[in-house]
Amino acid sequence: MKISVQESDFDVNAALTELRARCAHVGAVACFLGTVRDMNDARDVAVLTLEHYPGMTERALERVATEALNRWPVAGVTIIHRVGSLRPTDQIVLVAVASAHRHDALQACSFMMDYLKTHAPFWKKEVDPAGESCWVDARESDALARARWFADFDPPQG
Repeated sequence: MKISVQESDFDVNAALTELRARCAHVGAVACFLGTVRDMNDARDVAVLTLEHYPGMTERALERVATEALNRWPVAGVTIIHRVGSLRPTDQIVLVAVASAHRHDALQACSFMMDYLKTHAPFWKKEVDPAGESCWVDARESDALARARWFADFDPPQG
């Protein structure tokens, strides 16, 4: 498992090559690459700032990666998530999974992304070209996607 939260950009090919080298015995690698959009909810986006709580964020990513390893016969996981100020088309996140078969790799990748979109401890602020800013909440569709996986994952609230 490789988990990284960083300000610097990353090389997708290098990350996938490293994952494949760690898991040479598998036949499938699935990945998701998230990038900054130039528009969100009919608002132009000039800058997306991602904040996080160091230490807590890495532990949360390790927890969801471990859960994916427990749920599917997955050989390896890489999660790279950027923080700081990003511009449209910049890379934000890479989730990559190595497994013997594509179905397990795709399922585990989707599982981890649904978690990242809704519950990973990142805070996102969008700034438009005029300098107006707003904090970004998780979408209802992301919460619904996450619910299919996580009914038995989160501790009860209260």
